[in-house]
Amino acid sequence: MRSSARLLANVTKYLEANTPTGLTGLTTHPAPRPALIYTYKQTLKSLQQIPQCVYRKSVENLTKHRLAIVETEVPEGYEAWKDRVRKQLDASPQAYEKFKNEDGSYSHDWISLQKAVPWDGEVTRKSARSIMSKGLADAEAKAKAAQAEVDEIEREEREGPVPTVEDIEVEPPLTAQQIETIENKIGAGLIEEVIAVAENEFELVDSMLKAQPWEPLEEETPPGQWTYFERGDRV
Repeated sequence: MRSSARLLANVTKYLEANTPTGLTGLTTHPAPRPALIYTYKQTLKSLQQIPQCVYRKSVENLTKHRLAIVETEVPEGYEAWKDRVRKQLDASPQAYEKFKNEDGSYSHDWISLQKAVPWDGEVTRKSARSIMSKGLADAEAKAKAAQAEVDEIEREEREGPVPTVEDIEVEPPLTAQQIETIENKIGAGLIEEVIAVAENEFELVDSMLKAQPWEPLEEETPPGQWTYFERGDRV
């Protein structure tokens, strides 16, 4: 069931970003399609490092299924946008090389458009940077950093600023109807909830890679450890 706030928002063609969804603490995501596609593809990439097991197979199947649903819904003006972005990338291949995937496509977590946390105006000892040198090595590191800043300024004066991922035009938004279609096909609540689940799953894969639960135990379990009581003929 869609929240009343989301139903009222459907009066317009597009949902307004960062507005209430009707669920506490959850606001309308500004770019749900690219955020989901990026997260799903990163999850699938990380899963390649996990041996074939029930966990990997189930997560892969679910992720691929939901990725296909999201990619099916294409925003208006998508092809024209791709052509414009391709020209941007081709004009500065070196600047965007680090965002290039193995299949030739480009991706970056900036497209998720995470909302920045506003500064509260307070400076703590942890956030403050000491200007006092703590030794020769520290002084040399600061001098090297300062020289790097000077070199960067001089390079920009000669060649102009290097393009960044923030300079790339943002993908056109999906209509409210397209988002509703995705929500209905996935059947897991609002698309913002789907994004939260996808991000949590991606983090879980990373935790699984660190823990490696598929590796043999350091100490074998005693006989009968995983044998539970059986009811037998008892009621």
